[in-house]
Amino acid sequence: MEEVPHDCPGVSSAQAGRGASCQGCPNQGLCASGAGAAPDPAIEEIKEKMKTVKHKILVLSGKGGVGKSTFSAHLAHGLAEDENTQVALLDIDICGPSIPKIMGLEGEQVHQSGSGWSPVFLEDNLGVMSVGFLLSSPDDAVIWRGPKKNGMIKQFLRDVDWGEVDYLVVDTPPGTSDEHLSAVQYLAAAHIDGAVIITTPQEVSLQDVRKEINFCHKVKLPIIGVVENMSGFTCPKCQKESQIFPPTTGGAEVMCQDLKVPLLGKVPLDPRIGKSCDKGESFFAEAPDSPATLAYRSIIQRIQESCSLRQPKGENLVGS
Repeated sequence: MEEVPHDCPGVSSAQAGRGASCQGCPNQGLCASGAGAAPDPAIEEIKEKMKTVKHKILVLSGKGGVGKSTFSAHLAHGLAEDENTQVALLDIDICGPSIPKIMGLEGEQVHQSGSGWSPVFLEDNLGVMSVGFLLSSPDDAVIWRGPKKNGMIKQFLRDVDWGEVDYLVVDTPPGTSDEHLSAVQYLAAAHIDGAVIITTPQEVSLQDVRKEINFCHKVKLPIIGVVENMSGFTCPKCQKESQIFPPTTGGAEVMCQDLKVPLLGKVPLDPRIGKSCDKGESFFAEAPDSPATLAYRSIIQRIQESCSLRQPKGENLVGS
């Protein structure tokens, strides 16, 4: 998967898709559509479709294995605990769709109606969509180049009948590549509340998160904040705290201070989180009083507060 060039002009630049660094990029045509070329009609169609979606949150990570999909799933679980809140979880990790497993929806299939694809509903107020629902087996490999990935994301955003939704949570793959550019490009006209960026405390993770933050600035994607995952472990027997991933450079807290982005919170390691994901259950139900659950709930509250402050005025929004 190709990374955004270091000197990428950004999708909103007049040079988007036209600069020297754009040559050979699989998203060159997509970026150029916003820089004077004939615009992709899907952008306007998606803007119209998204009028019934109040808040749109992208969950990003610089590196794989930091718990991004786990966080996306539990963000959706937490938001949907209010029965009056309609939540949608969209998995655009095309090559590694883990959301069906984490949400306990493996084996489910997408159905098509006159109004488009219907999401798979976990609860009446929690719908899920993933390329994993389109595979004949969870072990099938998705071997696609950039343009086909872009087409799949376009279909998810334009052709899924989300209905009236308060929060659309988009789980992305690691990095700053095709899927991210497509999601930002297609949703730009529909207003994205921002990105939640997941990291772990060690420098090898933080160095990639800095690239992710730089990507957000270049494509003018607001940053809601950073979550430090796997932040320490307290032994349930002796209560001694250990740093499994030592924050050798100060962890996410120092990075956020340096880069002037909000730190939403720190989620400690808890083996029950992985166990819940393997079973396709909510960790909140498994361990409602654990420090990790309390950290999740505090972070989710801060995300909700940020979204309410970012809500554009005068839009045709759910509940407005």
